[in-house]
Amino acid sequence: MSGDRIVIIGAGQAGLQAALSLRQSGYDGALSLIGEEDHLPYQRPPLSKKYLTGEMTADRLLLKPSAFFDEFDVDLRLSVRAEALDPGRKTIELSTGETLGFSNVLLATGTRPRLLSLPGHGQEGVLTLRTINDVERMRPYLGSGGQVAIVGGGYIGLEVAAVTRSLGFEVTIFEAGDRVMQRVAAPETSAFFHDLHTRNGVAIRLNETIEAIEGNGRCTGVRTSRGEVFPAGLVLIAVGAVPETTLAEAAGLKVENGIWVDAACRTSADSVYAAGDCASFHSPLFDKVIRLESVQNAIDQARAAARAMMKDGSAYNPTPWFWSDQYDVKLQIAGLSQGHDRAEMRGSTEAKAFGIVYSKNGRLIAVDTVNQPKGHMLARRAIGGPVDAFDWQP
Repeated sequence: MSGDRIVIIGAGQAGLQAALSLRQSGYDGALSLIGEEDHLPYQRPPLSKKYLTGEMTADRLLLKPSAFFDEFDVDLRLSVRAEALDPGRKTIELSTGETLGFSNVLLATGTRPRLLSLPGHGQEGVLTLRTINDVERMRPYLGSGGQVAIVGGGYIGLEVAAVTRSLGFEVTIFEAGDRVMQRVAAPETSAFFHDLHTRNGVAIRLNETIEAIEGNGRCTGVRTSRGEVFPAGLVLIAVGAVPETTLAEAAGLKVENGIWVDAACRTSADSVYAAGDCASFHSPLFDKVIRLESVQNAIDQARAAARAMMKDGSAYNPTPWFWSDQYDVKLQIAGLSQGHDRAEMRGSTEAKAFGIVYSKNGRLIAVDTVNQPKGHMLARRAIGGPVDAFDWQP
């Protein structure tokens, strides 16, 4: 396949994996990897955990050293943005003014933080967390103690709450829903983590929204929908992420809660593929269109896209899995629990060693485990089968 060019837009986990898989599969044409950030491709999950605390240095975040790109002949372009995609002409316009032609292109554009249009949101000390640079902007606020307000009770919000609380901050989480982790976990898991955080001194305000951020150029607190003002020198907006589909939409691609792809990671345009957090697809396992924000999906879907480009594809049908580290607890989730009609607790929440088994119509659809890595691995192999056959106990 020499003489052509594959362009990968997005130098994160999915983009890097696709480049590696293409070379390992024997692709010997030109291969360009376009990344908006000024860093080599790196892991994102540690950003809200060990990198934020300083336990992990930036070099340990890197997925591959700089020598990798020379060794595998990958044309890596950092601090470069793809401005326009023309599927018909098979060209990409870059922020450098250059136009690249391609035989195939992979969109691995990921997500961007969901923002809130609040009065005062542009002040110093009001941050989101998705990139290395976001963490670096947060660091100056972490050495002096004080109050932290976290808007959103999902993974990122809870992980940062655990870190900042361990650093001695007074931490308040404001969650608009009636429980934390509402989008990603079932009520039983939410209740455990709510209790875990409150026992560690975090205040959690449910069914509460923020109406404004107080301050005069630098934030001093948040004002809630109930009219209360909570002091805070640092406000983290952690209300989820949205798929980065701007380029795809402008190019006329089908978008359905992300860039729509078929079972071979092909978009609605010829020779254009998508993978990772930005891509939505029909899951035969769950019989619905899903979009997964996880390392596992980024890696596996990028591999599937590379295989499809090399005409060696098979239908992509993953078993989703996720994890989160908070205090001394590791949560691991296999499958998707939404829509379950039965939830069974196994083990002891008091001992911080348990699992919750979710099923629908007698079929195992998800398992949440806390500090039970063996149970998690067994669950990943059992998802989709009869729940009665999953006899694991903590």
